[in-house]
Amino acid sequence: MKQLKYLIYLLSFVFALYSCNSDDDNNGDGGSGTAPTEVNANRNVVTTDAAVARLEFPKLKGGNSIVLVNRTTGDKQYDRDEVNYCVEWDCDKKAQRWSCYQMHRGYTGNYSRVVDGYLFDPKLSSSQYLDKDYFYGSGFDHGHICPNADRKYSYKANEQTFYLTNMQPQYRKFNGYSSSGQDQGEGLWVRMEDKVRSWSPNATTDTLYVCKGGTIDKESNIIKRVQGKLIVPKYFFMACLLKNSQGYRAIAFWAEQKNEWKTYDDLADYAITIDELEQKTGIDFFCNLPDKTENEVESKIAIKAWGL
Repeated sequence: MKQLKYLIYLLSFVFALYSCNSDDDNNGDGGSGTAPTEVNANRNVVTTDAAVARLEFPKLKGGNSIVLVNRTTGDKQYDRDEVNYCVEWDCDKKAQRWSCYQMHRGYTGNYSRVVDGYLFDPKLSSSQYLDKDYFYGSGFDHGHICPNADRKYSYKANEQTFYLTNMQPQYRKFNGYSSSGQDQGEGLWVRMEDKVRSWSPNATTDTLYVCKGGTIDKESNIIKRVQGKLIVPKYFFMACLLKNSQGYRAIAFWAEQKNEWKTYDDLADYAITIDELEQKTGIDFFCNLPDKTENEVESKIAIKAWGL
């Protein structure tokens, strides 16, 4: 009888252990992208919206900064939570700190630049926004942080990328390109966006998690304020985390915004580790990863693995 009780106890223990270690982490399937249930001391605390637990999110700054979650009703086949992209908006500075989003095979489509112009985000009150669009006449482009070219799967998803909360002022020679006349070239930011887009996985089980933005928190990292209000970042960054069958790997780009073409610069010269990017920005990227995984992937980059 004692042996039978012991055997039952042992089987119960093994079953419980198996159950705890077989949780689906929901990553890479076009779903919520929440982190595995492992030790994670610095994860975001969910208060009002569960989206902040997704892997593309950095640590929230708090204070008078808020998270804007852009959702598209009826797009569950692309994302089970219908999340398009998210923004951290600083209500004091009236500027965005970053946009974050996912890329996988499901985000392809035919919708592109579906609106002519730029939209005030309906989720913000007038007191949280600048009183007008100060980009116009400033000498700077409306620089998409989540590109409209990364959100072609539906009209609404593409339209939402034209919210002013998704914009940062960028020089045309940094953000655009020209193939006519004598002033020809391709902007460094555009080249980086094209490279990141090329990393979008083809397998249904794989996902690229992206967080991008410009520096708004230190005066030394700001070029100017248009009419004393609209912040023009001096530096721009991209943080990328890829999950595939081999596990996780990460890479970052960091670039100074200059009014000159960087058509032939080697993008590898702008690649740094996530740890290095965190030191430069003060932002804790991919904080929703388990601590062990986060420490491993953020401390190194495999340049060749990223095709650089």
